[in-house]
Amino acid sequence: MISLSGKVAIVTGAASGQGAAEARLLAAAGAKVVLTDISDKGRAVAAELGGNGVFVDQDVSQEADWGRVIEQALARFGRLDVLVNNAGIYKPGTLPDTDVALWDRHYRVNQLGVFLGMRAALQPMLKSGGGSIINVSSKAGMSKGPNMFAYGSSKWAVRGMSQLAAVDYAPFGIRVNAIYPGMIDTPMLAENNPEQLAMYKNMIPLKRVGRPEEVAQVVLFLASDLSSYMSGAEIGIDGGL
Repeated sequence: MISLSGKVAIVTGAASGQGAAEARLLAAAGAKVVLTDISDKGRAVAAELGGNGVFVDQDVSQEADWGRVIEQALARFGRLDVLVNNAGIYKPGTLPDTDVALWDRHYRVNQLGVFLGMRAALQPMLKSGGGSIINVSSKAGMSKGPNMFAYGSSKWAVRGMSQLAAVDYAPFGIRVNAIYPGMIDTPMLAENNPEQLAMYKNMIPLKRVGRPEEVAQVVLFLASDLSSYMSGAEIGIDGGL
C-alpha cells in the first residue's frame, strides 16, 4: 500500500474521468486533495472525500485562477507537495480543418495551463521541501496520428515542457514526470465518431480500452516517495501502443 500521508495534492480537471479517479486514489492513500475544474461536478467528487478534499472552480488557462487555487490549498491544508496537471480538452481535426480558434483553445488549456501550473507550484513546493509534478500528456504527444492536429501538437508541447522543467526544477528538489495515456474510458472518447473509435481500438495490442483507475495508479506512484529518484520520466499507459 502506497502512503501519501501528510502530503497535499492539487489535481486539475478532477470533475470526471481520469482526474476524478486520480483525486480519489490520492485521497485513499492519505493525501489531502484540492480538486479543480470548470465543471461544478467536481464538488460532488470532493464531497466523497470528506475532510480530505476541497473543490475550487478553476480555468487552468487563467493565471489569476492559479493564484486562487494555491491560496486555497495553503489556507485549507497548509502546504503543497503534489501537482497533477490533468486538465485537458480534445477536439478531432486535421490541419486543414483547424482554425485559429480551435488551435488557441487547445493551446490555452493543454499547454498554457500546464505552464501556469508548474510555475504556480514552485514557491509553495519550495516551502514544503520539494515536491512532485505529474503532467498528463497523451500517446498523441509521443507519435503521429490522424485527425488530431491541434490536440497532438499541444500534447507534444507538454512532453517538451516536462523534460525542460525536470532539469530546471531539479535543484529545488522538485521532480517533474509525464505520463502518456492511450485510449482511456472517459467522456473524451465521445469526441470520436464510431469509425475513428473502431480504428483506434484495433491498434491497441492489449485489445481493450484502459480504465481511468489504471492511469491513477501510475499517478499515485509518481506522487509518492517510491519514485523519489525519477524525474524527466516518460511513462506510457496505452495497452502496448
